[in-house]
Amino acid sequence: MRFTHFIFLLYIFTFWGCKQGKSQLIKIEGKQIQITDSLQSNTEIESFIKPYRNHIQKDLDSILAYSVDTYSKTDGHLNTAIGNFMADAVYSEANPVFNSRTGKNIDMVLLNHGGIRSVLSKGNVTKRTAFQLMPFENSVVVVALKGIQVTSIVDYLKTKKRAHPISKLKLVLDKNFNVFEAKINEKKIDENRTYYVATNDYLYNGGDMTFFKTNDSLYVLNYKIRNALIDKFKKLDTINPVIDDRFIQMD
Repeated sequence: MRFTHFIFLLYIFTFWGCKQGKSQLIKIEGKQIQITDSLQSNTEIESFIKPYRNHIQKDLDSILAYSVDTYSKTDGHLNTAIGNFMADAVYSEANPVFNSRTGKNIDMVLLNHGGIRSVLSKGNVTKRTAFQLMPFENSVVVVALKGIQVTSIVDYLKTKKRAHPISKLKLVLDKNFNVFEAKINEKKIDENRTYYVATNDYLYNGGDMTFFKTNDSLYVLNYKIRNALIDKFKKLDTINPVIDDRFIQMD
């Protein structure tokens, strides 16, 4: 059924109801249409959306920076170059927003390994790159946690043994995966102190990271992870993240 035909029928059904003394929709009919290559495009609709599509494509392909290599979330054991870049980007871009609203600073960042949905390919970096890395509408939230709850984050990370992106947290495990060192901003974690942990709303609202739910305060920044990446790309000429010692295991 053509879109214009549907609007016409909807118009008829609506105003037929008006003639009966009630201005209300009384009937909608439709049918399932399989989306396949055999469907012909509607030239009227296509002509209408074409300039908007072209504008969006041009904006997505605008060059923001250059990546010196290809980086994948599978490149490292407990931390990866791309994960480090994303966590650091959230810190550097979100902390000024958080500070301007609260007068406080983010102490650490924790994201999820599975949230990285693409590689960062060698070559030009664009807005499209950010959408490929983070296609979800996840936003930055900051959770106020006591130090004892932050130790639960440490326990989670050592148990999962996976490269969940972190920033400002340093975690060293011994060969048996026991915690040898755990520091935030180069200081030992104080179980009685309140720490401000940046994460995404997906992790806060679900998953097995339950330590976020027992918190003193929640700050919603209305700032998407993807936008933080775009803002970081704009500030850099060259992107060259590295695997470092923020989360390692001793031999």
